[in-house]
Amino acid sequence: IARMDRALREFRIRGVSTNIAFVENLLKHPTFLNYEYTTSFIDTTPDLFKFSKRRDRATKILTYIADITVNGHPETQDRVRPSNDVKPPKAPILAGDRTQGTKDILTAQGPKGLADWMKAQDRLLLTDTTMRDGHQSLLATRMRSHDMVKIAPAYAAGLPGLFSVECWGGATFDVAYRFLQECPWQRLRDLRAAMPNIMTQMLLRASNGVGYTNYPDNVVQHFVKTAATSGVDVFRVFDSLNWVENMRVAMDAVVESRKVCEAAICYTGDLLDPSRSKYDLKYYVGMAKELEAAGAHVLGLKDMAGLLKPAAATALFKALKEETGLPIHFHTHDTSGAAIATVIAAAAAGVDVVDAAMDALSGNTSQPTLGSIVEALRGTERETGLDIGAIREISNYWEQARGQYAAFESGLQAPASEVYLHEMPGGQFTNLKAQARSMGLEERWHEVAQTYADVNRMFGDIVKVTPSSKVVGDMALMMVSQGLSRAQVEDPSVDVAFPDSVVDMLRGNLGQPPGGWPTALQAKVLKGEKPLTDRPGQHLPPVNFEAVRADLVKQLEGKSVDDEDLNGYLMYPKVFLDYMGRHRVYGPVRTLPTRTFFYGMEPGEEISAEIDPGKILEIRLQAVSEMNVDGEVKVFFELNGQPRTIRVMNRVAAAKSAARPKAEAGNPGHIGAPMPGVVATVAVQAGKPVKAGDLLLTIEAMKMETGIHADRDAVVKAVHVQAGSQIDAKDLLVELE
Repeated sequence: IARMDRALREFRIRGVSTNIAFVENLLKHPTFLNYEYTTSFIDTTPDLFKFSKRRDRATKILTYIADITVNGHPETQDRVRPSNDVKPPKAPILAGDRTQGTKDILTAQGPKGLADWMKAQDRLLLTDTTMRDGHQSLLATRMRSHDMVKIAPAYAAGLPGLFSVECWGGATFDVAYRFLQECPWQRLRDLRAAMPNIMTQMLLRASNGVGYTNYPDNVVQHFVKTAATSGVDVFRVFDSLNWVENMRVAMDAVVESRKVCEAAICYTGDLLDPSRSKYDLKYYVGMAKELEAAGAHVLGLKDMAGLLKPAAATALFKALKEETGLPIHFHTHDTSGAAIATVIAAAAAGVDVVDAAMDALSGNTSQPTLGSIVEALRGTERETGLDIGAIREISNYWEQARGQYAAFESGLQAPASEVYLHEMPGGQFTNLKAQARSMGLEERWHEVAQTYADVNRMFGDIVKVTPSSKVVGDMALMMVSQGLSRAQVEDPSVDVAFPDSVVDMLRGNLGQPPGGWPTALQAKVLKGEKPLTDRPGQHLPPVNFEAVRADLVKQLEGKSVDDEDLNGYLMYPKVFLDYMGRHRVYGPVRTLPTRTFFYGMEPGEEISAEIDPGKILEIRLQAVSEMNVDGEVKVFFELNGQPRTIRVMNRVAAAKSAARPKAEAGNPGHIGAPMPGVVATVAVQAGKPVKAGDLLLTIEAMKMETGIHADRDAVVKAVHVQAGSQIDAKDLLVELE
């Protein structure tokens, strides 16, 4: 029976109905196994006819490869392609017994004991950011788990002296679902298992969770609890406007989970510039004391744009050390090229931990170079104690891995002092450049940078970090694409269709900045609506998790929903459902090599994909047919030695044959697309009246959503798009009578 069951499970019969599933059920049934059946056994045992649907992951993966081979990947089309000489990276095997690390200290002594241990160290502790902010800053957050998990065991063996590895949170959460077709929670669990002795670290946007808006308090609490269970040890909690009131719920949730609560101050402006007195030494010390009183275990200083200069660092960290009893963790970016000088000054001033990126993914908009910091402090009282040989081997891996992501490089060839003008966070830089590229504004990047600075001043000189930095970026891109100046935007007589994110922020849904919002601009954006002035989360009713879970199970057609899925859905409902829909069609594409995931395969190419431990698909692409009259292409594979044929539509050819009409310049009845993107919602119908200011539709470009509003009272003559339509700039969207 066991042999027969094994043989049946290895059969794959396609195109006809078979009784294999019935026979499998028969061979497992206890009545059959115990020789207790009779001639009426089949008639009286309906369970024999309950068949579980095959997952058929191999066919789904082949379908994905075929589709990308024929149609290309939307994230890499029309971008630089890696050289054919670029090979998949091979992870070094670093020998040695498992050595105790910070994770062991946290487990044994708890977060307070860990903080005391940090303060007792003479050496400068280092956090490696390569798996989160490093690739977010240099490669638009497009690094896949496939390349991270392979190198993680080398960290555990070769660099147990790291304070932590930042590998989760921030933009990596939604990008995993949205663009990489993988589950961020699985990434966390896999990395946690591969690095059992080093603390994992995440970036948490306080009341914004890992999203771009405020969530009910119990959603934030539930997210933190789930993240702690799934593997996060250090939660760096910050607020995008430095409003401590918005941080308390998240901080309390971290403390309750018995994980490390690192409450961060976001640095902006110039501490030593008397003309930027809004953010002076008194401001930062005052906020640090508030965070200490709120229960922080560690104080973070988050210099997300790399604006902190060495002299300012000396003054700031000296004051923070004197005024608080917390260990201090310093995060910066090397956009200006001066970051390592600031790190050395910070170390001399007594900072306990510094963020750095592995050499091959450091510098420019990323963090300063980890290996260089180690070497610079060698022989000093702050020597890090890390193995430079292990750092170089791991960095060599990242150098090979980076070659696969050429399409996402920012194009920044060298550090630039321009960062002191625009003050753009390093983690936003490549994402905003990618948005600008998608909108046809890449050649006008320096104009975008100047407009970004103008928008910041227009908003009252705010802290710029996700999600507030995204709002500034949305506004800057909109102004450049539509040719609007700051004076026009602020002019009450000029009608402006503000991005939804701007309306949301000035409504008070991200909280309150120091000094409040500029009243005239706020009045223009809100059009008479009264803004919030207290904590937004307290106005949001708590979510009924079980009701949401039940509804989600229905939407997923009966699929079970665990806490990780539930939290993903609560943070990003549409993005999560889109991901699940693609997963049903294409299966576990996270297992594919990175080059195959982004570019498909060439005839004659062979790859391996391990879809389960020990279950490996050997895939060879044999040929691709010509397109037939229906636009269909056949892709011929060999799967584990067996021939397979997959049919896919050539969507590129179909799109070319269905070009959209363009809006006529000067025609007041034509509403054209201000940018390329996807139509998210359509709010009007042909023949229906609209009033001036009514929403016609919304467009999503990258992560920016913009509403298109009627400029006058009219009747809708025609609607030329629908939700989900891919559009280019100046495409005709709506016609008004």
